[in-house]
Amino acid sequence: MILEKLIVISDALPYILQGAGITLIIVAGAMVLGLCLGVPFALGQVYGPPLIRGAIGLYVWFFRGVPILILMFLFYFGIFDLLGLNLSPLTTTALVLGMTSAAYQSQLFRGAIQSLPQGQLKAAKALGMSRWQTVSSIVLPQALRMSIPAWSNEYSIILKDSALAYVVGALDMFTRTHFVASRTYEHLTLFMLVGALYFFITVIGVYFLARLEKKLRIPGYTA
Repeated sequence: MILEKLIVISDALPYILQGAGITLIIVAGAMVLGLCLGVPFALGQVYGPPLIRGAIGLYVWFFRGVPILILMFLFYFGIFDLLGLNLSPLTTTALVLGMTSAAYQSQLFRGAIQSLPQGQLKAAKALGMSRWQTVSSIVLPQALRMSIPAWSNEYSIILKDSALAYVVGALDMFTRTHFVASRTYEHLTLFMLVGALYFFITVIGVYFLARLEKKLRIPGYTA
C-alpha cells in the first residue's frame, strides 16, 4: 500500500513541479501588479482630491467585497470577452489576483503613509520642498519599508489564492494535481503532496521577505 503511494508520488511529482513554475509566474505577476497599482492608489487616498479618493475607495470596496472565485468568472467569461481581449487562463488569473491585491496593498501602504510623523512633512515644507519631492524622497521610501511585513502576508495570501487558476484551466500545481488524482484515484496522497509544495514555497518566500525586511529596517520604527 505504502509502496504503491510512493510510486504514484514519484510518477506524478515531475508533472506537478512543472506547474510550480506557472504558480510562481501567477504570484509574481499579481504581486507586481498589486504593487504598481497599490502605491498610487494609496497616495491618491491620502493626498488626492475628493473625487479621486471616492473613485479609489469604490475600487477598493468592490475588489475586497466580491469573492475572488466570482471575479475570476466575471473577468474571464465576461468583462475581458466584452472588451475583445483573448487572454490566456494564466494571464487572466494573474490580472484578477493582481487587481484584487492592489485593493489590499493600497490599504497597507495608506496605513504606513499615515503612520509617519507629521513633523517630517512640516520640516520638508519649511525647507522649501514641493509636495512631490516630499512624497518621493521622504514619504514613500519609509512607507514601503514599513509595509514589508504586511506585504509578506499578502504574498502568502496570493500564493494560496493562485490555486483558483484551476477554475479557468491554467495548468498550475493544483490543476495538474487534480488531473493526476482523477486518473489514479489517489486524491488524499496527491493533495497532501501539493499542500506540502505550497507550504514549502510559502516558507521560502516569507524567509526571503523577512531577510529583506531586516536589511531595510528603519532604526526607531521597528524593534
